[in-house]
Amino acid sequence: MDEAQLVRAVAKGDRRAFEELYRRTSPWMLTRLRRRCADDQIVAEVMQETYLAVWRAAGAFAEAAGGNAVGWLWTIAARRLIDAFRRRAHHAQPLPVGAGTAPAAEEEALAATVGDEVGDALGALAPELRQVLQAMVLDGLSVRETAVLLAIPEGTVKTRARRARIAMREALS
Repeated sequence: MDEAQLVRAVAKGDRRAFEELYRRTSPWMLTRLRRRCADDQIVAEVMQETYLAVWRAAGAFAEAAGGNAVGWLWTIAARRLIDAFRRRAHHAQPLPVGAGTAPAAEEEALAATVGDEVGDALGALAPELRQVLQAMVLDGLSVRETAVLLAIPEGTVKTRARRARIAMREALS
């Protein structure tokens, strides 16, 4: 059975199909979530919320004609991650004035992966442009997935991606 068939079986209450779907999809889901969030507790919560939502909403996917089950799963996870970020931001205490922040793990990994010139060009990008570029180029997300993940309209994703490419071209020329 492919993932779409598994989701349809889950919609009928098949626990074995759910277990198989989890076994097949949880490793890459965990990897993608960790690329977006360095907090293991948040990632674990998002994983749990995602698969709970899959169990509860499998019928909605099963009723839709066609559809990509893996994309559907990632959309649910991305929305749950965005919700977790919003909750964390809502409850976060402001940093004291003068307190420095350490670079994110994703930033450090990116700096180690790309050359100095490219790394400098990426570092010079505005944060919102860098986020879009990382999601689309490094994570391989589509425009739609990037829009869901960053909670911005698809048109904004396209505009930011274009601006980022132009800025990178100029910086590297």
